[in-house]
Amino acid sequence: MVAGAALAVGNETLESELRMNGGRMHSIVVRAQQSLQEFSAVIYDGRKEIGYGIVISEDGYLLSKWSELKNAKELKVRIDDQLYEEVNLLSGDTRWDVCLCKVSATGLHPVAFADQDSLEEGTWVIANGVTDRSNRRPMIGIISAPAREIFPEGGVVLGIKISEQKGAVIAEEVDESSGAFQSGIRKNDKILKLNDKVLKKQDDLVEFMKDRKIGDKIVVTYERKGKQSKTTVELQSRADTFGKETTRNDQMSGDVSTRRSGFPRVFQHDVLGNRKTVGGPLVDLDGKCLGMNIARANRAESFAIPVKELREISQRLLAEARAK
Repeated sequence: MVAGAALAVGNETLESELRMNGGRMHSIVVRAQQSLQEFSAVIYDGRKEIGYGIVISEDGYLLSKWSELKNAKELKVRIDDQLYEEVNLLSGDTRWDVCLCKVSATGLHPVAFADQDSLEEGTWVIANGVTDRSNRRPMIGIISAPAREIFPEGGVVLGIKISEQKGAVIAEEVDESSGAFQSGIRKNDKILKLNDKVLKKQDDLVEFMKDRKIGDKIVVTYERKGKQSKTTVELQSRADTFGKETTRNDQMSGDVSTRRSGFPRVFQHDVLGNRKTVGGPLVDLDGKCLGMNIARANRAESFAIPVKELREISQRLLAEARAK
């Protein structure tokens, strides 16, 4: 017992440098830490940290996670140790849950993308961990599953509860958080067409929706008080529209992302985090960007958009913004 007590005291008082191999670990991640310092951004809503971002141009364009930023009241961004208090949220790609922001800046260090797209399980990866006003603090993990599609929780929905009345499809209820409501569809509207598909019964809607993706935009033709109209509706996941069903695993997982499913292609890694640590880059030991952290799924899984798709998203959103 005395020996055990002495060992316990020794473990508690051992210098952290010796206890954690701090110097050696730091030497491994020093290039990655420098990259995170230069081209990752910390994003705030007022004083509250809500996520990270990736700098993609010298003049202040950056990417982040759309669902975590879209309801922010007072966006601010810190790049390196510089705080930018005027942030424009320009556009969003809801299929990938990625948005483009802009701050007034020059001479920034844009992201350096890695060349490889195919990554083996067990590959070391590094992301932003906790941060302070000036320093990014690397968190280390490994790729734990190959790239794949993550299907939306509960499927994709219009956000309309329908009923059949005399050979017509009627909007019995329209959820206020749904794409349908945001596009102007209301209770008691008669839904005539989805794109070119004529609706006559509920099964027609089910058949139309089965192969749809989050972010798909469809043209809905509807009738209200004898007048026909058309509107474009953006599809959402059932979980995003009607709320998530909390499981025991969710209760144990802590602060997971608002949206954590419905991604066309992501790879999985085990870097610790929460909903505030997504939106930023995932880098290799040389500091090259392997992808973008897009969701903390549960206590053991995080998802990242691979570099191939991230590069395409970055180029497309940037080109669209510069063309305006």
